Amino acid sequence: MPSARVTLSTSSVYPEPTEAGFELAKRLGYDGVEVMVGTDATSADIEAVVGLQERYDIPVLSIHAPCLLITQRVWGTDNWVKLEKSAEMAKACGAGLVVVHPPFRWQREYARAFEAGVAGLEESAGVVFAVENMYPWRTGKREFQAYAPGWDPVAFGYEHVTLDVSHCATSGSDPVEMAVELGHRLAHVHLGDGTGSARDEHLVPGRGHQPVGELLGLLAEGGYAGDIAVEVTTRKAADRAQREADLAEALAFTRLHLAAAAQAAPDA
Repeated sequence: MPSARVTLSTSSVYPEPTEAGFELAKRLGYDGVEVMVGTDATSADIEAVVGLQERYDIPVLSIHAPCLLITQRVWGTDNWVKLEKSAEMAKACGAGLVVVHPPFRWQREYARAFEAGVAGLEESAGVVFAVENMYPWRTGKREFQAYAPGWDPVAFGYEHVTLDVSHCATSGSDPVEMAVELGHRLAHVHLGDGTGSARDEHLVPGRGHQPVGELLGLLAEGGYAGDIAVEVTTRKAADRAQREADLAEALAFTRLHLAAAAQAAPDA
C-alpha cells in the first residue's frame, strides 16, 4: 500500500455528533480522523477531542478550522484567534496540519493580511496550514466571487494547499490538473465527488463525474505522502447502517485505487 493515510472527516457523519466520526472511523478501519470544528460543542473543545482520540484509540491527523458561514461565531469572531485555536488543538492531538478556507470577501482586513498571516502563523505555531480550494457561488446564471484574495489557491503563494475534489466539481476545475500544478505544495486532499452542479455535493467517490480514480492513481504513482481525508455527505442516509455502508464504500474505493496504481508502477 502507498504511504498516504486515509482518514475520515467528522463532517462525514453529520447530523450525528463528532463522537460518531471517531466511532465509525475506528470500526471501519480508517487510519485516523480529521476533526471539523463546528457547531457541535464537542468539536470545539480541545480536551474533549483529545479524550475521544484516547477513548477510540485512533489518531487525530488534521483539524479543519471553523471557516464556514455557520461557524462564524465558533471560538469568537476574530479569524486569527480561530486559526491559533485550531493550531492549539492540532498540537494537543499530535496532528500536524490545519485546513483553512480563504477569507470571505467581506472579511476585508483578514483577507488583506491572509497570505502573509498564514505563512507567519505556520512558522510561529509549528503547524502546517493548508489553504483549501473553494469555488464561485452561483445563482442561476449569475456568479459571485465570495472569497478573497480568491477561491483558487493555485494562483497564490501559499506554501501548503488542500485539494478538495467536490469543490473542483463545483468550480469546474480538473482535480488532476490542479494536483499537477500544485506539485510539492499539495499537502492534503479532501476526497469526495461531484456532478458539476452549482451546489457543493460531496458525494461518495465514484458516484459523481470527477476523475477520482485517476487522481488517486496520480498520487500513488507520485509517492504522495500526505493524508487523504474522506469528506462526504451522508445526511440523507436512511439510517446508521446506510451511513456506515457509504463510509465503508468510500474507504474501499480510495484504498483500492491507491493500491492498484502503486502495484502498476514500474518500480513496484
